[in-house]
Amino acid sequence: MTTEELLANIRVIEDFPIKGIHFQDITTLFANPECIKEVTDRLVSLYKDKGITKVVGLESRGFVFGAILAEKLGAGFVPARKKGKLPGETLSETYNLEYGFDCIEIHVGAINKDDVVLIHDDLLATGGTLGASIRLVKQFNPKKIYINTIIDLTACPRSTAYPQDIERTSILEIDVA
Repeated sequence: MTTEELLANIRVIEDFPIKGIHFQDITTLFANPECIKEVTDRLVSLYKDKGITKVVGLESRGFVFGAILAEKLGAGFVPARKKGKLPGETLSETYNLEYGFDCIEIHVGAINKDDVVLIHDDLLATGGTLGASIRLVKQFNPKKIYINTIIDLTACPRSTAYPQDIERTSILEIDVA
């Protein structure tokens, strides 16, 4: 499957969740088994030799391929959830969105100092969510952190809170803000 075929399986929803946002909906990728296989194969090839021990999937679309990737890499899966969604003791990080504020949390003890962590989400826009997830994961003092998204919206200006010093990959690039 080509990159163009994957891109053709992404639905754009205009003005969601607020006016002016061109929402890149990857649930249409989830509906196509060939897309699931292709995205999984591409992700595994990027990280199979990195020694990943934990995959942190960001709520909620990051859970889908994050969990698949964790299984394929023989790693644990750690959900990073919105505030109040995890039942145990958590660490949290607040961040700005293009259209408001939010907070993510991870269970205390989910990551340790010997872990090599891959943070996975569906897309990178301004970097606010990923920046917060990096700050959150750093609270656990893991050995190394990588970042992956399925889509990089390359025309979006990156937040000053988004760190540039962590290796990041995306399998698709879309030149839209």
